[in-house]
Amino acid sequence: MFSKKHRFFVLKRKYLILAACLLLVAASITVYFSAIRPAFLPKPAHVIVIDAGHGGKDGGAVGRITDTDESFLNLQYAKTLQKICKEFGFRVVMTRESMEGLYSPLAPNKKRSEMEKRQQMIEDANPDIVVSIHMNSFPSSEAKGAQVYYAQGSEGGQALADSVSKSLHQNIKNAKNTAKVGDFYVLNVSPCPSILVECGFLSNPEEELLLQDEKYMQQFCYHLFCGILKFQEF
Repeated sequence: MFSKKHRFFVLKRKYLILAACLLLVAASITVYFSAIRPAFLPKPAHVIVIDAGHGGKDGGAVGRITDTDESFLNLQYAKTLQKICKEFGFRVVMTRESMEGLYSPLAPNKKRSEMEKRQQMIEDANPDIVVSIHMNSFPSSEAKGAQVYYAQGSEGGQALADSVSKSLHQNIKNAKNTAKVGDFYVLNVSPCPSILVECGFLSNPEEELLLQDEKYMQQFCYHLFCGILKFQEF
């Protein structure tokens, strides 16, 4: 017959072995799920910087019929595009969300101060793409149609511009089919694929009125977004 003391140590040993086995199983499960967990995590949302051109004292181009400032329309189109992008799960960073300028009030060169602020916001956001929104103007009132620009030597920018141009051309009246190289500050300083979209001409009476139509604005921004989605790097 075993003593009570002996039986106690036997039971204690069994419990220790059982506990060790349970710990081993738990550790194995932890390692397994740690290994497969990244596959179940949602993919981080793409980050898009939407840059509404001009603002503050810099109103940009002015409509010939309605005297509408380009800076106001740029902001309306930028906010419309922002809403669409967010609805599809993209993370959006806006360079401006009001009519205020981005320049420092004390800056001797407000235009330079404004552009440097845009550059800093883009760098801080570390985006996948940048879309700068503008309205065009030309001495002749005959000029019309949206045009997309990209920076010289930017393969990603050109691919994005081509994708957006194609989408706009197929769905928006008078939109240009071919993207162009543009020497614009916001494109030249952006480290990622970036485009500048001239949505239309405020110097063209017909297009000036069309650009202010809410339904047209929604349609334009939707097809701009479709071009972004078709961009090969997305």
